[in-house]
Amino acid sequence: MLPWKRVLRPLSALLLTAAALTVPATTAQAAGAPSSGWNDYSCKPSADHPRPVVLVHGTLGNSVDNWLGLAPYLKVRGYCVFSLDYGRLEGVPFFHGLGPAEKSAGQLKDFVDKVLSATGAAETDLVGHSQGGMMPRYYLKFLGGAAKVNALVGIAPSNHGTDLNGFTELLPYFPGAADLLSKNTPALADQVTGSAFLTKLNAGGDTVPGVRYTVIATKYDEVVTPWRSQYLNGPDVRNVLLQDLCSVDLSEHVAVGLLDRVVFHEVANALDPGRATPTTCLSAFE
Repeated sequence: MLPWKRVLRPLSALLLTAAALTVPATTAQAAGAPSSGWNDYSCKPSADHPRPVVLVHGTLGNSVDNWLGLAPYLKVRGYCVFSLDYGRLEGVPFFHGLGPAEKSAGQLKDFVDKVLSATGAAETDLVGHSQGGMMPRYYLKFLGGAAKVNALVGIAPSNHGTDLNGFTELLPYFPGAADLLSKNTPALADQVTGSAFLTKLNAGGDTVPGVRYTVIATKYDEVVTPWRSQYLNGPDVRNVLLQDLCSVDLSEHVAVGLLDRVVFHEVANALDPGRATPTTCLSAFE
């Protein structure tokens, strides 16, 4: 084997390890495990919350573990809450969101249709973490999602890709490494800054008419870097830095999606801006 080939698999493993920071520590739960009251297809949206909320997990996440904090938070506040598994690779349990992002967007489309059919709602709201905050934009832009989605809330989304603090810039120095990454873990390759997927997604503007966008970022993000690349440009966009809401909040990429109730409060504000209340450090105790 040529010497450079010996580093391809370790390099891919390093990228996968870095992306694994998006996975909860509790991944022992099966994605099909009981989901504490959400994914209840008998749930009918109320007058106060007329749109069901679909939660879209991040890379290497799943429909349960990624939402053990936020789903109950929204459910107890009267929302019909649903979550899906997407981007599964054959033979890989629990760790999803690894398949091609374009194909995952089609899976999200089918899931939204299922939720709207079950609930009788005309539109849904989407909340996604990491890849789950970026990938739905493909659905909105290319698969007709704009007609069925009122709002997209991205928590630390990979909207303009990541350089993993410069690590992905090393890929050209290892011939074949990018191809190996694309073959084995397509979603990781799709989220590298400058990928063909992101170039297509962001061409002609970040947003589509008729959808409200909220991005919640943390300056301590170590996965989607630089963190400002998460922000969107366009009408009906609100970009929020977590530390502007609570300066002492040190949450990084994982915690903002899994644990941070300050973030959860701001998500609820984005879903129902007419009833929004100020988000502060004290929101962690609400």
